[in-house]
Formats: sequence, C-alpha cells, structure tokens
Amino acid sequence: MSEKNAVLTHDIVEKIWLSIAERRLRPGMQLKEEQLSAIFNVSRAKIRQALSLLEREGLVSIFPHRGAFVSQPTVQEARDVFFIRRAVENCLIERLCGALSKKDIARLQDHVIQERIANQNDATTDIIKLSGGFHLLLAELTGSDFLFTTMRDLISRSSLITAVYRNTAKFNCGPDEHDEIVLALTNNDKEKATSLMTHHLDHVESALDLAEMRDQAYDLQSALS
Repeated sequence: MSEKNAVLTHDIVEKIWLSIAERRLRPGMQLKEEQLSAIFNVSRAKIRQALSLLEREGLVSIFPHRGAFVSQPTVQEARDVFFIRRAVENCLIERLCGALSKKDIARLQDHVIQERIANQNDATTDIIKLSGGFHLLLAELTGSDFLFTTMRDLISRSSLITAVYRNTAKFNCGPDEHDEIVLALTNNDKEKATSLMTHHLDHVESALDLAEMRDQAYDLQSALS
C-alpha cells in the first residue's frame, strides 16, 4: 500500500494514544521510528510528526540521540494533573450551569447512552474514548477554545497516568456518575453539579495506586496490532 493511501498522522497519534491508554504500550518503552514506519506503512518523517504531537500532549518524551519513549509520569505529576483537572472542570461547571440549551443537554444525554452501551459490550477502546470524550464535550460546550485545548491535554495526561498507576483492569470513569452530573446541569443546580464533579474525579484518582510505577514490557508490533 502506498503512503498516500496509508493512515494519516492523526490516525497514528490516536493509535499510539489508545495503545498507551489500554496499557499495551508501557511507560519507558522506546518508540523506534523505523519500526513504527514499517507498522503504519508511512515515511519516518510522518512518524516524527506524530511523535512530536504526542510529545506536545505529554505522552511521549523525545531525547536527542536516543529517540522517543513513552513518558513516565511521576507520582507528583499524577497528583498535579488531578489537582488541575478539579480546578478546570469546576470552571466548566461554572460556565455551563444555566447556559446549556436543550440541544446541548440532548448531546450530553446521548453521550452517556453511548457510554452505557460500550460498558455493556465491554468494548475497552470505546469506553476509553467515550469516558474522556464526556469531559471534552463539557469543555466544547463552553465555546472556549482555550478550555477545550486545556481539557484535551489534561485528559491525555490522565490517560497515561491511569495506564501507569491504575489498580484494576477496569476504567471507573463511567456513565453513572456522568449521568448524575448531566442531571444536575439540566436542573441548573451548580452547587450539586460541582460537588458531583469533585466526587467523580476523587473516585477516578482513588483507583490509582500512587505508590509505585508498574512496569511491564510489551512488543511494539504486538502493542499496535
């Protein structure tokens, strides 16, 4: 297959991101340009572009003369990310409460339904996408590009942190708590919505074992297959 018919840079970024979130690409694992080029059937220049985007999101670390590696967040970095998420997501609640249209509410409700379907089908990839997607949708509905970009970065970093420190095989950023948040927003109950969001993020962070980094090597080809 020629490169012009192969995957786009965005597709490469998403595939690597999901492989990290699904704990198939482990922190510290080297992402060799030549091997990635063969896996995705694209030039090394396109791989470098994808790795650069992943580095910008904090998922990949690139070292001169050494190459690219899946980032290894420290315990303090993990705590800092969730600390910032609480502040940003409470800001989202502040902006959205009383400002959502019926169409906005319908989009949030539909998203939660999709999450429930993914959970019922035990579709790990969809669960990961939709879980983070709920929080991204909240940011999108504010109409602020800054908040959306900030939230996207925080979710990417949270995915890496969860992949490193999660105590269980299951994700717990699930539809039930999201549904409660949507209901509070629908009722324009800012105090309750803020409390629910804080509880929700506390719940997600509580599932992390912020004591040691779990390390397990996986083959790059297998991880991205």
